[in-house]
Amino acid sequence: MLPWSIDWAGRLEQKTYDSALLRGNPLGDPHERPVLVYLPPGYDESDQRYPVVYVTMGYTGHLGMFFNRMAFRQPYPELLDAMFAAGDVPPAIVVFVDTWTRLGGSQSLDSPGAGQYLSYVCDEIVPWVDASYRTIADRDHRAMTGKSSGGYTAMVMPLMRPDVFGALATHAGDASFELSYRSDFPRIARILRDKYDSDIQNFLKDAAGRAGRLQNEDIELYEIYGVSSAFSAEPDGTVLLPFDDLGEVIPEVWERWLALDPVEMLKQPQYADAARSLRAIWIDAGRSDEYYLDLGATAFHRGLQAIGVPDEKVHFELFDGKHGLIEYRYPLAVRWLCEQFQ
Repeated sequence: MLPWSIDWAGRLEQKTYDSALLRGNPLGDPHERPVLVYLPPGYDESDQRYPVVYVTMGYTGHLGMFFNRMAFRQPYPELLDAMFAAGDVPPAIVVFVDTWTRLGGSQSLDSPGAGQYLSYVCDEIVPWVDASYRTIADRDHRAMTGKSSGGYTAMVMPLMRPDVFGALATHAGDASFELSYRSDFPRIARILRDKYDSDIQNFLKDAAGRAGRLQNEDIELYEIYGVSSAFSAEPDGTVLLPFDDLGEVIPEVWERWLALDPVEMLKQPQYADAARSLRAIWIDAGRSDEYYLDLGATAFHRGLQAIGVPDEKVHFELFDGKHGLIEYRYPLAVRWLCEQFQ
């Protein structure tokens, strides 16, 4: 009974996956990971096969947070269940995957600084889901979705692995790095100078001793280091920040970041080919996004147009809102994707 719980029309299964690819990862994070699988109403009574929508979380997110319950709001899995229970949406299996690290996230990439999270999703979780559930096991019935850093994953994973994913939905995904990341560098450089002698390793040591007592400023420092561990780690795992003690970009490191910017990736032939091969692309963001990810979303949309992705394959929308509290939009994208799968 609301607000404490609902009577499910479908059902959830939470499994633990023992990953060979994450075993021995550079950060010493768990190689056994929870996987949440939503099975739509009617799954147990039929022999039907279903398309699959995968979901990743934003930075600092992990799987347990999908169950967070706030006043006057329902968690995403419950919103999905209500949508499918209405009976006017083609059903799908929805899989929530966890690519968390002790730094707050991995951008779901393969990196010597964090681990093989892209391969974990594409080469372990997807085949396991197809073997364990009645899926339509082809890329044209498989989508990646997410918000913020999860929205970044939703953009780049299908570009990097179009053999696995044929559709995506990105909600305020990280893009246009010159706008969304670079403007923060001078401010972060000041924090590091004033508190940690311009050495982020000093911060990491200090923060480790303050577990459970971190401030917003600490989360920002974790994030810049965590994203650097995904974008600009050396082969030996050494993490390089993209700016110096004055907050000015280090060109050779910054170029490594830009090479992973979804907007810039579309300019590369292999990624342009992958984008043109996608079956459906949903892009949205709030017009007042604090990180200018509405501008990134617009740039990604224009990039798709520039390489010839037909407009009928793309849903692009800017809505009134900021970066947070947009979970109500997730089922809208899943509904649209399910309709495109037909």
